[in-house]
Amino acid sequence: MDWNALWLSARLSACTSLLLFVIGVPGAWWLATTRWRGRIFVEAVVALPLVLPPTVLGYYVLVGLGPNSFAGRWYESITGALLPFSFEGLLIASVLYSLPFAVQPFTAAFRAIDPHLIEASLNAGASPSKTFWRVTLPLAWHGILAGIVLSFAHTLGEFGVVLMVGGNIPGETRTVSVAIYDHVQTLDYSAAARTSIFLLAISFLVLSITYALQRNFRLSPLLNPR
Repeated sequence: MDWNALWLSARLSACTSLLLFVIGVPGAWWLATTRWRGRIFVEAVVALPLVLPPTVLGYYVLVGLGPNSFAGRWYESITGALLPFSFEGLLIASVLYSLPFAVQPFTAAFRAIDPHLIEASLNAGASPSKTFWRVTLPLAWHGILAGIVLSFAHTLGEFGVVLMVGGNIPGETRTVSVAIYDHVQTLDYSAAARTSIFLLAISFLVLSITYALQRNFRLSPLLNPR
């Protein structure tokens, strides 16, 4: 087991999930409540990583973060380092790649909230922001948690995007999925099997938690009749 690669993947997954929570919750709330017809194009952009080959997305991210891009030059002028083949570059790529795994469950949870509950809060004198934090967000907790868990697991096992953007630098960008690939390339099948079984167990646990959350949500109207 390559514990350095596993720790790097866990750290990358945790940072990705946190960023997706910060940027995904407001975006999902907007998608769930807006009546703008053009939102379908925004939803299509969010869902692109589901159908786009990881190497294609990784290529565009690599070009967009490279030293010849505006973002790459700006980052280099501040830090003196390059975004590609760095942890920061991996983080940006992972956020883009796991975006639909967070935003779609968030949006579905917001859309499932009874609008009368939000109207009642507003009519009672609560501000929109107070209503969001005290009414909307707690009611959508199942979708928020499911999105965070899914994005964490998805980032933990991603391969194509991280290899394109981060390469294979031990201790810097060598994630657990890249480590498995290296083990196979060197014919170390026992090490590859141990790491693969570990990821398989995590994936099974994540899916079990996600389905449990969805089941509990579907039963909640029966358990709490209005």
